[in-house]
Amino acid sequence: MSDRQAWPEQSTDSKIGAALRRYRKSQGMTLRDVAEGAGLSTGFISQAERDIAVPSLSSLRKIAQVLGVSLQDILPETVPAMEASRRSERRVYSAHPGSSAAMAYERISTTFPGATLSSVIMRQPPGHRSELQSHDGEEIFFVLEGCVTIELDGERIILHPGDSLHFSSRRPHATWNHTTEIVLILHVCTIDVFGDRLDDDA
Repeated sequence: MSDRQAWPEQSTDSKIGAALRRYRKSQGMTLRDVAEGAGLSTGFISQAERDIAVPSLSSLRKIAQVLGVSLQDILPETVPAMEASRRSERRVYSAHPGSSAAMAYERISTTFPGATLSSVIMRQPPGHRSELQSHDGEEIFFVLEGCVTIELDGERIILHPGDSLHFSSRRPHATWNHTTEIVLILHVCTIDVFGDRLDDDA
């Protein structure tokens, strides 16, 4: 195991299910309402509220938008990194801290007026497969360690360390760690994942 795979303790002990349920009920919305608005299944939303499903950051962002809150309302730890960030100072967070089946993230992007990129280092555990999704924007995956399968428009593309993939986010896509080892991926996208971008005149 590399030094990077031995990530520090994640920054929160709370789970998001209760927060999702609380925000949904405060809006008077049903599971189906949230699912249809986010483009996800009712069963997935139900499992997320019960901390059974493990949503990706993109899915959490969609759910948060439907609920009228930001990702930081659900995951307060997703604060912007400094312009020059040090690994020892960055927070590692997950929707399900302590779960071996959950993705963990290390945010490396900051925010400033006019910023258009969001970026994280993703730690994907063995066997984890993200939900299939599509949305506006574009993305880049760059594999730092391990191997990962990217499912893109029905095609499976295996990326090894040093390999990259740049594509339109409108194409249906998902990641799958088909191996028995942790995979580390640098992920860059143009969607406002964290909901904290500043206007040009801010």
